[in-house]
Amino acid sequence: MEITRRRLLSALSAAGLLAVIPAGRVDAATAAKGRAQLLANTVAILAGTAASNARPETAGKLAAVERAARANLKAMDDAGEGELFAGLALGTDEANLNTAYRRLYETALATRTPGPGGLYGDTAVQRRVLDGLVWLHERYYGDQAKGYYGNWFHWEIGISQHISKTLALLADEVRAHRPDLVRTYVTSMDAYLRNGTGGDVDLDSRFHTGANLADITTNRILQGALLGADEGDARIRKALTDQLTVFLTIDPYRLRHGVTDGHYADGSFIQHASVAYTGSYGKGLLSRVVQTLKILEGTGFAHGAELVPTVYDWVRDGFAPVIFEGWMMEIVKGRAVARTDSGYTDVAVVVEAVVDLASLAAGAEATALKSYVKHIRATSRTALDPARFVSPVSIVRYADIVGDASVPPADLNPAERSVAFNAMDKTVHRRPGYAFALARSSDRISKYEYMNGENLMPWFQGDGAHYLYLSGQDQTQAYGVDYFTTVSPYGLAGVTAPVEQRRTVPELYGKAYYDNPGHPLNFTSSSESQNKYVYFPRGTNEWSGGAVLGAYGAAGLVQSSDAAYRDRALLPDDFVVYRGARATKSWFLLDEEVVVLAAGVGDAGGRAVTTTVDARIAAPEDRTTLTGMRRDGRAWSGPGTADLRWLRYANATRGTAVGYLFLDVPPVSVTLERVTRSRRVVRTANPDAPVTRSVFGVTVHGAAGARPARLAYALVPNATDDWLRAHRHGRIEVLANSPRLQAVTHSGLGLTAANSFTPGRHEAAGLRVDGPASVIVRRRGRGGGTTTVAVSDPTMDRDRITVLLRGRRLRKVTADDGVRVNRDPGGTRIDVDTHHAYGRSFTVTLRG
Repeated sequence: MEITRRRLLSALSAAGLLAVIPAGRVDAATAAKGRAQLLANTVAILAGTAASNARPETAGKLAAVERAARANLKAMDDAGEGELFAGLALGTDEANLNTAYRRLYETALATRTPGPGGLYGDTAVQRRVLDGLVWLHERYYGDQAKGYYGNWFHWEIGISQHISKTLALLADEVRAHRPDLVRTYVTSMDAYLRNGTGGDVDLDSRFHTGANLADITTNRILQGALLGADEGDARIRKALTDQLTVFLTIDPYRLRHGVTDGHYADGSFIQHASVAYTGSYGKGLLSRVVQTLKILEGTGFAHGAELVPTVYDWVRDGFAPVIFEGWMMEIVKGRAVARTDSGYTDVAVVVEAVVDLASLAAGAEATALKSYVKHIRATSRTALDPARFVSPVSIVRYADIVGDASVPPADLNPAERSVAFNAMDKTVHRRPGYAFALARSSDRISKYEYMNGENLMPWFQGDGAHYLYLSGQDQTQAYGVDYFTTVSPYGLAGVTAPVEQRRTVPELYGKAYYDNPGHPLNFTSSSESQNKYVYFPRGTNEWSGGAVLGAYGAAGLVQSSDAAYRDRALLPDDFVVYRGARATKSWFLLDEEVVVLAAGVGDAGGRAVTTTVDARIAAPEDRTTLTGMRRDGRAWSGPGTADLRWLRYANATRGTAVGYLFLDVPPVSVTLERVTRSRRVVRTANPDAPVTRSVFGVTVHGAAGARPARLAYALVPNATDDWLRAHRHGRIEVLANSPRLQAVTHSGLGLTAANSFTPGRHEAAGLRVDGPASVIVRRRGRGGGTTTVAVSDPTMDRDRITVLLRGRRLRKVTADDGVRVNRDPGGTRIDVDTHHAYGRSFTVTLRG
């Protein structure tokens, strides 16, 4: 096959990136034409075109643009002394200053938006916006010695974003009415880029990475187009060169500029150095780079088409697995889980980016993206509102895709898939009818993210918390902000937690962060110590990961305390640390069941602990029932505490159910209670409005001072009473369940899976594993049938893993690179080179 330039660049080596930007200088006329096209593209994206805005599908968007502008103009009319907008106090709150600039942008947008609105082309309003920019600069922005208080994001990204877009929209009127305004503002925006170098991006800065870098550089591209001539062209080229680094796949063993933020080979996305963030910063980055590709079309500044295959891979491998029936999974949202916007709203942002990416793609990629848009629309339980798209042009493209009968709805992923996002310590397992999402953590990945008063009670969200999404359900009734509001933070599904009462950061320190700049660790609102110990602390364990074999998976976690508890002797005396409970856990991801093993469950300090098998919420008026069977065969109905063989929770109103098989569990406590709390308990900016939910929980209690316990159970999505009643644990057998080794076998699937956690040899059902590893073996057919094996290193540190399959010798049929098969006196030995594999699964197929 011919290696085309496009294919070569789609691999995006660091050297290949530079080829995306044309080399050499162009003549002045061509450069000027390119800058003019860039600004025209920007206006078309933000305001639409006469053709797009004449379509009826854009009416809602156009009306919203007009309403916002007229409301802003009225607020300007009503402004008092020292105000630009009535009631918006400036001078001490950078968020309010950001709001003022946003309102000016919204007003400018209405004057450039073709359509029925009366503000389109209104020069007087445009000049009023420009005068507002002058007013803000003279009083609250131009003096950098007084500025840069509060959140750095507003000064380096948010405010600059609104200013740059406003100036781009009004470029003609700026030249006529305020010709010095671009230079004035660019100089100030450069001065506020304080985490950069010399008023420009610094790729070595921890603030200039991932989505933040994309935002900053897009702003600078627009500024370059406005500056014009040689200076502007140089700014555009430099900004593009910087932004192109976000397209590079992160290699954790060869970091560029020390940056861990970005997309990884396994589909993971990380921001803030260690936070799994596909569903928040990741969607922001996706949206921004697609907009940049659209801005660059026809300008000659970059070969944007070269980058489309990379972004397509992001969507297919990074986004599609964590979107279930139009809902963004909680495991990749960081602190955004506490916001009132739903997972459906998150996905709408992704859909707009996919719609526009489809217009830039070609052939099979374009078709697949369009089919995915229709798939999300067909499966989402809440109708997507295109009026919330940024661009009217995108609304029209969306409508055309939806109305194209030749494009069938199709997911970008198979219906049956298990995904190990080991680079960000997350696992997703999908089957028709459900999706299971698991949040892990380690010394590489944060246990949670808290910041700015958001996600106030996050302590156990990375300690094996799981989310079981059932098909056909409106997920706002199952998860989202109301789940975290009404379910106890100590009782999240899947979590083992100590019995204690923790306090939020504002409760502990009286503000949204720990403030102690005089300490050697320099605790300020955005310091590295704040990140490390307050905002997104990592665990202290290295074992977190798992293997994937086809559509089946194994995952595991050695639960630990966080970095703050480990480093408590280094921290200030008034800094509060919390010690975590202990547990070694495995999840074996099958077809009808998710089997969970836990060993060493307890607390080194002797505290009581609880392990929550599952927790679910429902509307208080929903008809929910609890049925089950005791271990002695008697029927049971709850709530209550009992020694159960199985349990079924059903919500007849929603048509959903989950079953639980208790393979080796002491008596469980089953609760079903009505809980009312304010959404403000999880985020200080949320409305102080009460939310009431029916909260179901299944919990195993461990008494204070008790010996470490072990648990074995299975979650069975969509189970019926008859299925649970007929199930005899014979087809699922627990082979081992200790802090050294956890293993199960499923006779119906011919599958054995094991997680080994300690050095030395581990044996289970004809399988021997040397040292820490995750292994799945599946045997199919008799006699000359095949045996497939998947092996992963969850510690990320091993150079080689050896697995022995006891019994008759098998010969290799196919194998991944780095896998060797040899005969051994005890059977067939498989050696896997896991050096620098970063948790990737290696697969081999054998016959004999």
